[in-house]
Amino acid sequence: MNHWHERFKDENYIYGTEPNVFIADMHKKLQLSGNALAIAEGEGRNAVFLAEQGMNVTTWDYAQSGLEKTKKLAAKKGVTINTKLIDLSEANWEKEQWDEIICVFGHFPENLRKKTLNGVKEAVKPGGYFITEVYSQYQIPYKSGGPKDEGLLYKPEEFLQTFSDWKIVHFFMGEVMRSEGESHKGLSHVIQFVGQKR
Repeated sequence: MNHWHERFKDENYIYGTEPNVFIADMHKKLQLSGNALAIAEGEGRNAVFLAEQGMNVTTWDYAQSGLEKTKKLAAKKGVTINTKLIDLSEANWEKEQWDEIICVFGHFPENLRKKTLNGVKEAVKPGGYFITEVYSQYQIPYKSGGPKDEGLLYKPEEFLQTFSDWKIVHFFMGEVMRSEGESHKGLSHVIQFVGQKR
């Protein structure tokens, strides 16, 4: 089994059970509805939040233990989540399937990042949104979470170039405070992106 499957086996939710603050704020601001996909969703905190807002939510993760915890959290909150064991390197991105796709601190090697972002671009419906918060290339010295390998961290141009023909609703790179479970704590350097497909 993979590293994340082992990490998520623990009873505790490593990143807590509350949604990422940026995802929650943007979702409430935009008042989105319809079908949502949460990729690299881990233990399900953000997916459950979207379901609580009335969306039909599917999660993709390649840690079976994370998907099991997603179902457990969803049941506790009284919502239903469709969970799928998906390795993003093998993902099939069907064209124009989703009203919203989110990715919260989903970090991958550069080639897979490019493939995933292009997949997202293909899979969002016209008028739909991609919302993400991830650690930037400057995060490592902050020691507040995220990969210790700069090759797994994001550069702003990855979003600005990939989604150059979308409407950029929000773009930010800089410092934020995060307190998400035991693994994301303190001042962090992030990239936030919200794009709407034309």
